[in-house]
Amino acid sequence: MNKETFLSELKAALSGLPQEELREQISFYREMIEDRMEDGIPEEEAVAGIGTVEQVKEQILSEIPLARLVRENAKPKRSLRTWEIVLLVLGSPVWIPVLLAVFILALSVYLVIWAAVVCVYAAFFALAAGAVAGLVGIVAFLVNGNPAGALFSLGTALVCAGLAILLFFASVGLAKAVLKLTGKLLLSMKNSFVGKEG
Repeated sequence: MNKETFLSELKAALSGLPQEELREQISFYREMIEDRMEDGIPEEEAVAGIGTVEQVKEQILSEIPLARLVRENAKPKRSLRTWEIVLLVLGSPVWIPVLLAVFILALSVYLVIWAAVVCVYAAFFALAAGAVAGLVGIVAFLVNGNPAGALFSLGTALVCAGLAILLFFASVGLAKAVLKLTGKLLLSMKNSFVGKEG
C-alpha cells in the first residue's frame, strides 16, 4: 500500500475525530512515513512498517480520552427543531428511565465480574492462611506428643498450599482477563464515536 492510500484509509477510519485532532494525526503519520522514506526505505515498506490502518486506529484511540470523544460528538450538528424538542421533553419519562436502567444494568454486571475476581482472591488468601495454620499445627501436635495429628496437619497444610498456588494463578489470570475486557470495551466505545462520519 502506498502512502496516499494508507493516509486516506486512515482518515476515513478516524472520520469521527475532531477535525483538528484528525489533521494532527494524519500529519504525524505522513511525516513518519516520509522520514522512513528519506532513510532509504521503499514507500510500501515504510507504510507496512507502521502497521495496518486498524492497528494505527486502535493506537490513536487508546491515547484519546473517552470523555473528549463524547464531548466532541455530543455537540449537535444542527440546532433542534421545535417539534424535536417537544418530543424529547414529552418522551423523557420513558427514555430517561430506560437509559438509566441500561446504564445501571451494565455497571452492575461489571461490578459482579469484579466481585467474582475478589472472591477468587479471597479464597486464595484463605487457603494460604490454612496452609500456614497447618504448619503451625504440626509444631503444636509434635509438642503435645501427637504424631498422628501432626501428620494430619501436614497433609492439610500441603493440600491448602497446593490449592492456594492454583488459585493464585487463576486469580491473576482472571484479573488480567477482566482488565483486557475492560480495555476492549473502552476501545469499542471509542470506535462507536469515531466510526460515525464527521
